[in-house]
Amino acid sequence: MTVIIHRYSNLKNNNKMSKNVIITNAEKLEKTKKTISTAGAKKFHVLSDFDRTLTKAFVNRKEVPSQISVLRERGYLSNDYATKAYALYNKYHPIEVDPKIPIKEKKAQMQAWWEAHFKLLIESGLNRRDLERVVESKKIKFRKGALELIDFLYKHNIPLVILSSSGLGTDAIRMSLDKKRRLYDNVYIVSNSFEWDEKGNAIGVKKPIIHGMNKDETVIQTFPFFNVIRHRTNVLLLGDSLSDVDMVKGFDYENLIRVGFLNKDIENSLEAYKRNFDIIILNDSPMDYVNDLIAGMFGQ
Repeated sequence: MTVIIHRYSNLKNNNKMSKNVIITNAEKLEKTKKTISTAGAKKFHVLSDFDRTLTKAFVNRKEVPSQISVLRERGYLSNDYATKAYALYNKYHPIEVDPKIPIKEKKAQMQAWWEAHFKLLIESGLNRRDLERVVESKKIKFRKGALELIDFLYKHNIPLVILSSSGLGTDAIRMSLDKKRRLYDNVYIVSNSFEWDEKGNAIGVKKPIIHGMNKDETVIQTFPFFNVIRHRTNVLLLGDSLSDVDMVKGFDYENLIRVGFLNKDIENSLEAYKRNFDIIILNDSPMDYVNDLIAGMFGQ
């Protein structure tokens, strides 16, 4: 395996970006890019995580792990919601990251965690207004260059599938995109969905529940838009966690480029990211390299 720090000439801040982009196998990447480019945009789609991938992991130097973390910290819900949510985290997160626990057991535990957390959200009085407050809080910011990426995909009629295990789900992601006027008709969101009553109160969660261990395009096959992408078998995958590489699992792709955003704990995580991703973007850096990559394959 050849590992290089990629240097490219068509970005303004060339030196700074080159330090934050790692390509694990340059020869393989160039070959895959050429194959995808030759096949054309009609054979291509982008599959992306949302939190810390399309959005920034740090805002004003403070970590923002997810939309739901903003909800928890802002105290929008009942007084004891944050305490109970952290208790669930302390119980289940060690299971999630323990490499010794079999995947099957992890999936069962993650399902239990998400079910318990959604029940807690509903009992704590979650309302659609709370989602709007999170989106308007200025704590959720799109990664620099992400909106340009979305614009490019729309212009070239390339589907963008956002696959997220977000605790605030589809509605919050839609609100975030709509706020930036990027809720285009080529954008498809697969995430958790609440059921709301006439007053906007959450009263249930639609099945299946999507969590970090079952995010894959097998889930997408149950959605009507799957027919839009089923023949677009060249895929660019964007994610920030190692489990995000499994998002494409179950999809019969031909060519795949995997981009991992390693936003923190770089020294301890880099080798694992090199084994799982073709391109690694370090330090919560912009989407510039990804934009150049796609523009290089399909034209300006």
